[in-house]
Amino acid sequence: MHSGDYHYIWQSQDWPNWRFDLAALAEPMAEVSRAQGLLLGRLADVGMALRDQASLAALTEDVVKTSEIEGEQLNVESVRSSIARRLGVDIGALAPVDRHVEGVVEMVLDATANCRAPVSRERLFGWHAALFPTGYSGLTKIKVGSWRDDTSGPMQVVSGPIGRQRVHFEAPPADRLEAETSRFLDWLNGASNEPPLIKAGLGHLWFVTLHPFDDGNGRIARAIGDLLLARADGSPQRFYSLSAQIQRERKAYHAILERTQKGAMDVTAWLAWFLDTLHRAVDQAQHTLDAVLTKTRFWQRWATTPLNERQVKLLNKLLDGFEGRLTSSKWAAIAKCSPDTALRDINDLLARGVLRKSDAGGRSTHYELNDSPT
Repeated sequence: MHSGDYHYIWQSQDWPNWRFDLAALAEPMAEVSRAQGLLLGRLADVGMALRDQASLAALTEDVVKTSEIEGEQLNVESVRSSIARRLGVDIGALAPVDRHVEGVVEMVLDATANCRAPVSRERLFGWHAALFPTGYSGLTKIKVGSWRDDTSGPMQVVSGPIGRQRVHFEAPPADRLEAETSRFLDWLNGASNEPPLIKAGLGHLWFVTLHPFDDGNGRIARAIGDLLLARADGSPQRFYSLSAQIQRERKAYHAILERTQKGAMDVTAWLAWFLDTLHRAVDQAQHTLDAVLTKTRFWQRWATTPLNERQVKLLNKLLDGFEGRLTSSKWAAIAKCSPDTALRDINDLLARGVLRKSDAGGRSTHYELNDSPT
């Protein structure tokens, strides 16, 4: 696919002079600001402890989903524990430390908590090293904490089986990276005329187009976007996750990214998509806040009820959105106990009114939280 006489946006004669129709983006920007105002208004009324829990939920989702976009599955409990430990939020028992999880968490928290600090090469190299603590991406040894060198050929984003691979994008050659990244970082750290939300969208696009590392470019581009959004919000505390929304819409994300990177310097379409997706991310945070409030009310209601560790663990799983139906056999498997012990745990909760048998049909009895007052 060609646009004019060049293949990719970075080959444009006026690269990187971004153009966009600010009038066309005014309404989407206003919609995002309204949605942010509604969310922050609710958060102002719930108190510090619940705000911390809402922020923990958003950051956990951000770390898990930014990795999922790249096809990497992180342990949710390990991520949540790592973030809670760093934020000083009490979540009870902490999951074991996972070195790889710790690296992604460090990057995301540094990008948001230290959003006002300048972004330097060394800071980006630190993020990259945190993402790849072993120096390997899967089974492939990569350059860690430095720009790629293209010794194996040009940096390309490809899909499909070997022999029938499709090239979605080819990044600028490695010998341009020093100049390109210097120009990018000057813009990122300097005062600019773009509205803050527009700058966040451009920062994400610009970095992922440079693709300066052997791997991890998407995750670092999203971290840069989060850093710029934190600056735009005027707060390092995060209550919504753009990465989670991108993961939910990853086909559309990859499609608009490819079209933009093979297009001209007018990136209005990309920014419109970015703002609309951001709007949906903020709306989704309302549901996250609902879940945090529901969980808090639940534990306030049953605060004086004596429960064992297995019961607390399984009730929290139900509150966090248990996938599928909870049966006694699943209880036994998750709690690592015998079927008889699982049944005793369940019957105790049924008798106290914490659980109830589900009305939904099925071959085996399954259970759900009892949300009606006793």
